[in-house]
Amino acid sequence: MAKDMTLLWGSGSPPCWRVMIVLEEKNLQGYNSKLLSFEKMEHKSQQVLDINPRGQLPSFKDGDKIINESIGACLYLENQYKSQGTKLIPDSPAEQALMYQRMMEGNTLMQKIATVLYYHMFVPEGERHDSAVKRNRENLTTELQLWEKYLENVAAGSYLAGAFSLADVVVYPSLAYAFQYGLSAERYPKIAKYLNLLKDRPSIKTTWPQKWFQHEQRAEMLKEI
Repeated sequence: MAKDMTLLWGSGSPPCWRVMIVLEEKNLQGYNSKLLSFEKMEHKSQQVLDINPRGQLPSFKDGDKIINESIGACLYLENQYKSQGTKLIPDSPAEQALMYQRMMEGNTLMQKIATVLYYHMFVPEGERHDSAVKRNRENLTTELQLWEKYLENVAAGSYLAGAFSLADVVVYPSLAYAFQYGLSAERYPKIAKYLNLLKDRPSIKTTWPQKWFQHEQRAEMLKEI
């Protein structure tokens, strides 16, 4: 099964990490894994474009089936291989509804994190507008406060939608990413508790982005959020 799968990915990318977590949870180790460098623009190589014409990572194939959007790939893997590994979609209609809601909100969360970070990374300092910086930061602050509320009662074995599910697969990498850029555990203690509860889960620990281990100092772009 896994030997017919190919994942092209970049270290530190939450969307790539999502797919890798699901592959671990579904016991699909042994897939063809190729780490590419964003800095070297390898995500725009012909190898990627042959699978993903947008030139983005992750790029994923299962045999002749291509699923490049990370949430789509996660849903595909759970549904195609539901009989093995961890069950990532709950049976309860109420928990299932909550899981899908948090999954989609997780995409919004990632977009708001990226908007703040990428504005600073890619817009030259002299071309930045204070109003845009303020708006982006306020939007992210409001979003994170909402997740603090969602995680108010989080505990081991009961996460975003009951047991560990695709909601956690989608959301966890984005929140971990934000903390790598200086998000304050003191300001967001419920989020920090959630991250700590899951950090040693085998699928997360095994796939933790090596790129983050290589940084001696954490970036601090989100320390004031």
